[in-house]
Amino acid sequence: MKRFFKYTSWFLGGLLFLLSGPLLLATSGSLQGAESWHTATRASAGIAPPPETTKAAIVQVYGARAWSWRGYFAVHTWIATKEKGASHYKVHEVTGWRSYVVNSRPGEPDRHWYGAKPELYADIRGEEAEELIPDIYQAVESYPYPTEYEAWPGPNSNTFTAWVIRETEGLEVALPNHAIGKDYLGDHVTAPVPGGSGYQLSFGGYFGLLVGVREGLELNVLGLSFGVNPLGLGIKLPGIGELALRNTNPMSSDSE
Repeated sequence: MKRFFKYTSWFLGGLLFLLSGPLLLATSGSLQGAESWHTATRASAGIAPPPETTKAAIVQVYGARAWSWRGYFAVHTWIATKEKGASHYKVHEVTGWRSYVVNSRPGEPDRHWYGAKPELYADIRGEEAEELIPDIYQAVESYPYPTEYEAWPGPNSNTFTAWVIRETEGLEVALPNHAIGKDYLGDHVTAPVPGGSGYQLSFGGYFGLLVGVREGLELNVLGLSFGVNPLGLGIKLPGIGELALRNTNPMSSDSE
């Protein structure tokens, strides 16, 4: 009986830790948004440089809190590209309310995600971006789940972003630990990390371990990840994300 209570207390303690971040966000009211997605803002946040006045090619990776209660647990991520000399951006993302979930079209790269302000994770410009863009287009076209969507544990929008990053040689971007779905590998158990240097082990996106130079160390339990990032001088908490002193991703000096 003592052993039963011991294991039960460990289980409940672990569950409470995993849910502590989402519960804190829910009770704090810090993520309250529009009452309806119909009225939630989709306006530009003014982060991306205007394409009309910026000749250089640009590749950017963004994320914003997911809509409604999902935002207590996760972010939605996407990739934006602008070819050299182009007068517009293209936005590449997955949304779950269509039969064909992949969207790759001209649009505002830094739009609010239904009320949630976007965060710029990576910003690559110039010749390096020029070389990446054709491979990004090819990776978008070859995404293996174009008609499948599961908010948890995947495939979802973060699965898509992680796939494109992995499939684009030279695009090394670490996604935040609360991008639930980035660890979904389908029928595979191992894969390189999106950040470039490192590998991860994942069992259907439910459980896994990730070790990378840019990402640090992450332990995934039921899709919720926590860990540490020595290079970024940060810690990773379920739901809350990474609290770090440094961004380990490539960032153009013009974006600072």
